[in-house]
Amino acid sequence: MKKNAPSIQDIQAFIAVAQYASFTRAAEFFGTGKAGMGKAVQRLEEHLGTRLFQRTTRAVHLTEDGETYLAASQAALEGLKEAEQALAARSAEPIGRVRIDLPAGFGRLLIPSFASLRKKHPKVTLDVALTDRFSDAVAEGWDIVVRIGDLPVDSEMTVRKLCNLQLGLYASPGYLARRSPITSVADLASHDAVVFRGPSGKQRPWKLYDGIQVRELSPSPVMVLADGQALVDASINGIGISQIYDRVARPHVDAGRLVHILASADVQGPPVHALIPVGHRMSAKTRAVLNHLAAAMKEQEDEAAPKKK
Repeated sequence: MKKNAPSIQDIQAFIAVAQYASFTRAAEFFGTGKAGMGKAVQRLEEHLGTRLFQRTTRAVHLTEDGETYLAASQAALEGLKEAEQALAARSAEPIGRVRIDLPAGFGRLLIPSFASLRKKHPKVTLDVALTDRFSDAVAEGWDIVVRIGDLPVDSEMTVRKLCNLQLGLYASPGYLARRSPITSVADLASHDAVVFRGPSGKQRPWKLYDGIQVRELSPSPVMVLADGQALVDASINGIGISQIYDRVARPHVDAGRLVHILASADVQGPPVHALIPVGHRMSAKTRAVLNHLAAAMKEQEDEAAPKKK
């Protein structure tokens, strides 16, 4: 029959008896009865198959095996204490690896901001994936998954909204220079379209405001892409017009690589959420990265807002 492993309480009782050289004084220290201390030591001796103490009516002395076990027990308990202190420090200070899954094009906006996160929390390591597929945060072991659009019905996730997006049409200066002018939604019919294919496999139609209402337009594309960053790259390289999220397009517009077309036709885009698996209290490292993502989105929004004169 397999013996049960000794309990921490039994080991602590043994150490106390050894230090006080007395069952009575050890029992007083623990605020328990002498018989309880004796039973604890007895359980240890039965488990180990050896005597730990030589007992007389006047004194209690460690045997040679008892001295060996005392040194090992004290080292083990000290190791547990150090581990508890280390874990307590980790819970208070952001330390360790955080795995983040980000949409491809949108995620590249956040990469530069991670320098400030690194400066603020140097003990946090980021493991980042850039992909437009829907990841299973729980099954794949992600700490944070950022998703654009409608959220799945998932009771195993904590949700935090990061920002809203706008959808607009963009093309390169070179493309616009060699093609006919675009002054209305109707003019788009004679232009080349680069269209995004979502994770569902369906092409994403353009949503446009025509001055009266928002309507969907399904252009005949010259290229269909399932990667958000590739969609941006195709437009920058003059292949055609793409409908891109405003935050993704803004740096390229500022740099002169893209031109915003028909700004009056822009529509409200989907929200962006961070999803965090639940089941235990959020760690300090995950909370630090989550707060950084929200702050980075807010900072971008403030920079894009019109400045008051």
